[in-house]
Parts: sequence; structure tokens; C-alpha cells
Amino acid sequence: MNAEPIKVEPIATVIGGRVDPTDDHWGGTRAIIRLDPAYPLEVVQGLEEFSHLIVVWQFHRASPQDIALHARSPRNNPRWPATGTFVHRNHRRPNQLATSFPRLLSVDGLDLHVADLDAVDGTPIVDLAPYFQELGPRGSLRQPDWPGEMLKHYWDDPTGR
Repeated sequence: MNAEPIKVEPIATVIGGRVDPTDDHWGGTRAIIRLDPAYPLEVVQGLEEFSHLIVVWQFHRASPQDIALHARSPRNNPRWPATGTFVHRNHRRPNQLATSFPRLLSVDGLDLHVADLDAVDGTPIVDLAPYFQELGPRGSLRQPDWPGEMLKHYWDDPTGR
């Protein structure tokens, strides 16, 4: 491609929550998305009215050597079919970015208290917005069986609560 590179700067950082990334058991995880203190408080005005956020974040612990532009079985499980890079939702992507949909618990100044954010402490946040259900998927959803099998325990609470 001949497109110019896009410069993206973090707007916030994840504080607290999980320290180590894992494949499953993200349910109940609470963290703070701490926005850049240089931003005026007005940037979050009205955000507390929403239940969920769309958060774009960087796999900051991954390296460029982790990028895998080929087909492979999800989680290297041979029971699941080999699928291409853009069928996976992991750090092996070219820009090593992820999207999550955490619950917004409260807004305290520039600290956004969230639950079910599957990013670890120290993760750079590159963008966020409230989730509008009107802009969610339209029509019926379709997917093969393997994502449901693979993610069966993704949102389990690690404490068993």
C-alpha cells in the first residue's frame, strides 16, 4: 500500500486490573482507564450516562516479531480450523491493536472505572467512545462453532464468584 502512515498517540492508560495477559477468565476484572491529565474535564462530560464503552488499545507487551501473517489454528488447537490473521483477535495482527467493550461503572474526573476490560495494567488506550446500541451489528449474526468453544470460559470470574 502507498498510504501514508497514521500517527496515533495514547489518550489514556489502564491502571490496575490484571497484571498478566491470559486467554480466559476475564470476568469481574475491574480497572481504571486514566485519561491524559492534559485533557480538560469536559472530554468526559455526559459519558456517565452510558453503560458500556468501545475501547481501542495496543498490545503493548507484544513485539513486531509476534506478527503472524498466515493461517493457523486458534490457540494452536488442531481441533479448530486454520484461519487467517484477520480471523483472530490477538496480538499477532499488523498494528497490534484490539477492541474491547467494557462496562462503565463510574466516571471520577478523568478516571473511568470499568469492569470486564480484557487489557492489562499499563496498556495504552488509543481511543474510546460510548457504545451506541444503534451502531451495533445489524441483522442476524453468523459465526462458526469454534469461537464459542474457544471462548466458553473467557468471561468466567477467576475468583469463582
